[in-house]
Order: sequence, then structure tokens, then C-alpha cells
Amino acid sequence: MSIALGELSTFTDGAATAVTVANRRLALVRLGDDVYVLSDRCSHEDFALSTGEVDAADCTIECDRHGAIFDVTTGEALSLPATEPVATFGVSIVNGVVYLDEEWS
Repeated sequence: MSIALGELSTFTDGAATAVTVANRRLALVRLGDDVYVLSDRCSHEDFALSTGEVDAADCTIECDRHGAIFDVTTGEALSLPATEPVATFGVSIVNGVVYLDEEWS
């Protein structure tokens, strides 16, 4: 079963938004009509990625704490101090609503 996260139009293009699903904090990143969801915890230190700066051209998000950069499409750590990826989750958009795919857990 997919979980509705909200209308696409409510998420700011080029930014991250913190969402919580089943007590799990996630960072939703909207880039135009594409949406990516990843764990909202930097793999270097337990700090929210959703507060970080999104670079739409590079499809990255930078952790505000120490500057680690992650690919929002894959969760891959692209710069130190992070060396481990963050989890990513499948999403779909149906009739303008963003859904977290069922295999997310």
C-alpha cells in the first residue's frame, strides 16, 4: 500500500521538506515535477538533511552541519565528511499527489 505524502503543489520546487511516516523522519526533495525521498539523517552525524541547501542543477543536498553532500537520486555520499550513503525510497505521483511506494519500509 502506498502512503500519500501530499499534493505536489504544496512542496517547494528546489527545496527539501521534512515529512514523518510511521515515526520515521524523511526528507522529500522536489525538483520540478520530480520528487525524491531520502532518510532525513546525515550518515556522518545524526543531523536533519531537510534543513540543507538543495542544488537543483546537480540533484544534490548539502548537510547544514558539516557540509557533506548527497545525491538526492541515489543517496550516495559525494563529499566528506560523509562516507556512507543515506537510504532512498521510491515515490510516485498520481493525479498530482505524491505517494511513498509500498516497499519503503
